[in-house]
Amino acid sequence: MVQPMKNFLKIVVVVMLFSNNCFAAPTMQVRISLDEATKQIIEGTYNKVLGALTEVIDGKEVYVIKVLTPDGRIKYFKIDADTGLLVS
Repeated sequence: MVQPMKNFLKIVVVVMLFSNNCFAAPTMQVRISLDEATKQIIEGTYNKVLGALTEVIDGKEVYVIKVLTPDGRIKYFKIDADTGLLVS
């Protein structure tokens, strides 16, 4: 009776060790470059990039990309440097 209990405990320990690594939330950040953010904005459009720079807004690094739209308007896009998402 002792042997099955030891085997069971070994299995429980192994499962606990592997489950912690297999199901842990990823901690790696996506972080994109200014060049990647610029390409993301103009991809699939006819916008012309007039300028791009990095600013810190509310403690976060943000890429500000200035574009000229096909209809002649100037538009600014803000991209979060850590996530690559558009900031409103």
